[in-house]
Order: sequence, then structure tokens, then C-alpha cells
Amino acid sequence: MTKRPDILCIGSVLWDVIGRTPAHMGAGADVPGRITRLPGGVAMNIAMTLGRFGMRPALLTAIGRDPEGDELVADCARMGLVTDHIYRSDDLPTDRYMAVEGGNGLIAAIADAHSLEAAGDKILRPLIDGTLGGPGAPWAGPIALDGNLTAGLLADIARSDSFAAADLRIAPASPGKAERLLPLLPVRNATLYVNLEEAGLLCHRRFDAAPDAAKALIERGAARVLVTNGGQTTADGNAEGIVAADPRPVLVTRVTGAGDTFMAAHIVAETHGAGREDALRDALDAAAHFVSGDIGS
Repeated sequence: MTKRPDILCIGSVLWDVIGRTPAHMGAGADVPGRITRLPGGVAMNIAMTLGRFGMRPALLTAIGRDPEGDELVADCARMGLVTDHIYRSDDLPTDRYMAVEGGNGLIAAIADAHSLEAAGDKILRPLIDGTLGGPGAPWAGPIALDGNLTAGLLADIARSDSFAAADLRIAPASPGKAERLLPLLPVRNATLYVNLEEAGLLCHRRFDAAPDAAKALIERGAARVLVTNGGQTTADGNAEGIVAADPRPVLVTRVTGAGDTFMAAHIVAETHGAGREDALRDALDAAAHFVSGDIGS
């Protein structure tokens, strides 16, 4: 039998197609660079980082039964990720994400997660049918959940007994999907990981610094939040107060996946018993290694 996973990663697992160039770019720029295709998606990026730190993540997602999907599932398995619980669709194609990054950061990105959205609650069946959890015996370990699910499904998760015993860690996936997380804001066993822009969208106001955003989210009813702000101060807020730390300066060579790496490293640190200050520092160091290109994708 398959060994029980340490953590569930629920959300997008897809192919990342990313073009990178050291040149600064604006609208309409046409420059030389490199184009790569690699496994990605918020849930996948988190799972890969968890795996690098020695955890055994299981993926709950939707992947097509097309050649791209077969290749993606095989790559996941080679990385040591548990793929047994993935919903494989006969009629939905494997999702994709496309981004362009320049020397001045992310220029543009398009996430095509329509198959994940169309699959809906089918990806959650293992939490209901007794495979990983069921009525009266919900999954009691950590869950990393991303906001690429539909607003309706995220609202259902906020009310679901299947998630009531979990250590629920949530990422919005992108600023454009941040407000999907509003139903999850008051969930007492949830920790939200957002950037400064996403925090502003959830609070319907602008913030200049992460500690202010974390404080505002707690005042809005969140149990716990972590707010990042690129190379500026990052904050961890809960009812006991705000803990803040500054990332160390590094030369940024990539940005796609940095927030997912931060979240995964923070989960690992706390799983190993680190306190809030140490866990925050460990997560910032992992993100710095990632954006500088010191660790692989």
C-alpha cells in the first residue's frame, strides 16, 4: 500500500512555460532570452519544495489523460510526490501557465487553469470517500491549498467538515484571484500567505508595508496571515501580534514560484518545531535562494 503522505497539496499542477531575459522589458518588447517548460502551478511548486526538504506531499488536482498529462504525472512521481489521488480527466486537457520575466521582474503572465476549475470537487473525493479522510474522520494533518479553485468550491471548503481538523495553509495563486479567499478569511484553523497587493485586495485598501497589512487582516477576522512584499519587510500576524523580518538582498534571476517556495519552506520549518521568528527567517532564506537561482525548480 502507498505510504500515507505528510501533507496534501490541493490546487493547480500544470506545465509552466516561462520566457526569461536579463533585459529590462516593456510592452511590445522583442528581445533574446530562454524559454523553458517545467512542472509548475501553485500546488506543484509548493509540493516540489516540500519534497526537497524531506516531506512526502500528495497532490490533489486535475490532470488530463493527454500526452502532456501523462508526462506531467510521470515527472511528479519521479520527484517522489504522491500521485495516486490525482483526478485524471478523459475530456479535459492538462492546464498550462505562461509567463514572461525580464530584468525588471514579471512582465506578464496568463494562467490557464480551466480544467482544474471544471473538475470542481472531484479533486476532493479522497478526503470524503475514506481514502484520506471521511465522515467522522477528517484529514488531521497539514494541507496546502491554492486559490486556483473556483470561488464556489473555496466557499464550500470554508464550511466543510472535511477540512475542519486540518492545519490549513492557503495561497491566493495571484492577485487576480485573491478575493476568492474571502470566505476562508475567518476560518480559525487557516493561515493565509499573501503578498502586499493581495492583502490590499482582501482589505479593499492600499498598504505601504507588510506589518500594516497583516494587522489589518487580523482585524478583519483572519486567524493568521503572512504578508510578503518582495525585497521589503515580511510580516507574520496573529492574535498575539506581529512578527516581522527583512529578506536578505540577492540578485534576482527569477520570480515565478518565489511565493510558493516561501510558503513551503515556512510550513516545513513549523512542522519541525520552529517558532514564529525562526520559521519566518527560514522561509525568507529559502525564497532568497530560489530567486537568486541557487536552488533548482
